[in-house]
Amino acid sequence: MSMSKTRILSLTLALIAGSITVSPLAAAEQALKRTDLVKGDVDAAGYEVVQVLVGFAPGQTAGSHHHPGVEIAHVTKGTLEYSLQGKAPVIVKTGQSLYIPSGVVHSVRNVGDGEATELATYIVRKGETLLVPVK
Repeated sequence: MSMSKTRILSLTLALIAGSITVSPLAAAEQALKRTDLVKGDVDAAGYEVVQVLVGFAPGQTAGSHHHPGVEIAHVTKGTLEYSLQGKAPVIVKTGQSLYIPSGVVHSVRNVGDGEATELATYIVRKGETLLVPVK
């Protein structure tokens, strides 16, 4: 049995047994690999910059969410599909970047065959939750 089938079977059995409760968004984001890189104040009062490296397994999705400020996503490896509220999905490949305006609901999915990574830079209101899930 493949590793992904084994993992799915294990999660399914755990859910059936009632030992864990996972929302679809939380389950999708569990496999995301996030590395915090930089966090600091910027010259605009009440704002800070946050930079993270996010890894996506093949087919992995970061469900619908928004941020309390802007995001600049730079794909460092692979191919990601970004779906921004009110716009057609856009494919962003290694070396390409995408600007996501403040408060815009979006999701991201790895549409390539291998791992994909993005360098996400946020300029956000200080003290607010960085990622706000949307159902």
